[in-house]
Amino acid sequence: MLIIRLNLLHLLFVLGLLAADVLSTRLAWAAAYALRVYNDPLAQEIVGPLSTYDNLLLLLVGTLVVVIGLSKLYIPRRGVSRVDLLYSLSAAISLGVVAGIATTAAIYRSLEPPRLMLAYWWALSIPFVWLGRCVVDGAMRLIRARGFDQARVLVVGAGEPGRIVYERIQGSPGLGYSVVGFVDDDPAAQPPGLEPLLGPTSMIVPLIHRYGIGEVIIANPALSHRQMLDLVAKCGREHVNVKVVPDVLQIMSSEVTTSELAGLPMIRVRDVSLRGWNVALKRTMDLAVSWLVLVLFSPLMLFLALLIKLTSRDGPVFYLQERVGLDGRPFQLVKFRSMRIDAEDESGPVWASADDERRTALGQLMRRWSLDELPQLVNVLVGEMSLVGPRPERPYFVEQFSRMIPRYAERHNEKAGMTGWAQVNGLRGQTSIEERTKYDVFYVENWSLALDVKILLKTVIAVVRDRNAY
Repeated sequence: MLIIRLNLLHLLFVLGLLAADVLSTRLAWAAAYALRVYNDPLAQEIVGPLSTYDNLLLLLVGTLVVVIGLSKLYIPRRGVSRVDLLYSLSAAISLGVVAGIATTAAIYRSLEPPRLMLAYWWALSIPFVWLGRCVVDGAMRLIRARGFDQARVLVVGAGEPGRIVYERIQGSPGLGYSVVGFVDDDPAAQPPGLEPLLGPTSMIVPLIHRYGIGEVIIANPALSHRQMLDLVAKCGREHVNVKVVPDVLQIMSSEVTTSELAGLPMIRVRDVSLRGWNVALKRTMDLAVSWLVLVLFSPLMLFLALLIKLTSRDGPVFYLQERVGLDGRPFQLVKFRSMRIDAEDESGPVWASADDERRTALGQLMRRWSLDELPQLVNVLVGEMSLVGPRPERPYFVEQFSRMIPRYAERHNEKAGMTGWAQVNGLRGQTSIEERTKYDVFYVENWSLALDVKILLKTVIAVVRDRNAY
């Protein structure tokens, strides 16, 4: 009975996605038509009424839905971020629009829709479909958070990676994951939380049957290649989904590819992305976005500056702090002052913490919503920082971390950023500096303009729901 209910729920979810896509593309068509005739009184006479294109729209939308389906975007998946969904939909819809136009051109040769209207439809379909799917996905997450459609999870590895997986699952009830327990070949391993150590990896098949496991997450970098393949094969035979948390080598050397030098086979460990015209491209985006945001947010920034002065008359509005940036060079980072002027007189350099008594009342609010970071746009504008990059630390901490953490200094191979890959993945505040370093080095080695845009979009979401902003 439970399986029937789950299958019905998944079917309703897929039908909801399909209905949202059809409705969204039709709304995008109506909006495209309105845009086409809005500024041109004679356009409606040339274009004709909207109903003229009903049959054409049916074929266009049908083709688009087929392409989205072939892109595997109607398969229910857990844990897909909405930014990744936007990227996938952009590619699928763009391909679907081209396929739809080609199909309709072959069938409706006598009816040629206005090209500008088709361009509007393509541009509007992406955000419309994405928003529609976010609504359906949000409803599904609420259902899962209430205990329905739970996937029973077995975590392989009770060490630090396993703990991180467990904490992420516990902090995201909308994923619908329920950790049953841990599997580890070390009998002395201490699993996080209250979930038990169920046995060694050799017992994984009986454990899958006993607990009705639907997904296995492998979070043990110590496993050999043979052990990993054996686990994946066993789970595959039991029709269980498998996810693998990459180890440090996989994260930091993900750009390993083969190449040759005058016929000599070689392995290229890293091909530096941010050089040449890519540096100019990233700088252009930094200048354009920082200037635009400064202009748009200048009234808010002036208002905050006034509030800071009114609520804390003894101190300055801005707080300058030395940070380490590109190539280890120091620079003065600018922030709105959010703490008392004597905040570190007794303690010395320390990180902020939850319920930090050094914050002012206004500072607490600003730090929660990252408003104190807005003046860093000036750092970006003058070239000391970038919009996206590893977050800069103070020299006091950099000196410590460089001695303790392998490859920490490689964070400084690129400009420091207002936001970064580590921050949008929940590693902000008093979180593991080792984990942050892995994500920062990954960003440095895998930079692309698309990754920067993705991080900026995820930053907006993170600001709204980040629990480590204090």
